[in-house]
Amino acid sequence: MMEKQMKLMRFKVLLVSTLSILPLLANTSEIVTSPETLEARSLVKAFGNNLKHVLKTSMKSGGPIKALEQCNMQAGPIAQEIALSSGWGIGRTSLKVRNENNLPDNWEMTTLRQFENRKAAGENLKTMEYAETVKAGDKLVYRYMKAIPTAGLCITCHGGNISQDITQKVKSLYPNDQATGFMVGDIRGAFSLQKIIN
Repeated sequence: MMEKQMKLMRFKVLLVSTLSILPLLANTSEIVTSPETLEARSLVKAFGNNLKHVLKTSMKSGGPIKALEQCNMQAGPIAQEIALSSGWGIGRTSLKVRNENNLPDNWEMTTLRQFENRKAAGENLKTMEYAETVKAGDKLVYRYMKAIPTAGLCITCHGGNISQDITQKVKSLYPNDQATGFMVGDIRGAFSLQKIIN
């Protein structure tokens, strides 16, 4: 009798454990298996690496002011070049944007808020992503977002204690800037990609 109760108890623990992780698996099943997600990850990597290269090179040659100017001039063309060669829409957005052209739409806003909740629950920002197929009019659109963690270099221009000359340059390039006050480890924003799939 005692052995039967122990087996039943182990079964209940296993069942509860399995049921508690099913929502997590459900949210990531499309992420893990989708060819669209694999392609989106590759495009994010290319965009991020190209932009990072521009920023690092500019920082070395002319400091943060030059990096700000180059980011302002180069981010759009880098995204456009990748979009044209891939057939994807690609960009960046945030809950606190620097460039008003990057304001999140409703889907992006919801996803960014989910990212903040996932971060609060302890999820690793380096691997945080979300994908979903949504209906847009009579089309199906595959949408993908990947969180951008705030790194040490980011706080030079996005932190809470920014030098006066950087602040002035930001205001001249982005008069309605909201993208300051970040700390290392915050979600700076996200890459956002979409592709019509039929």
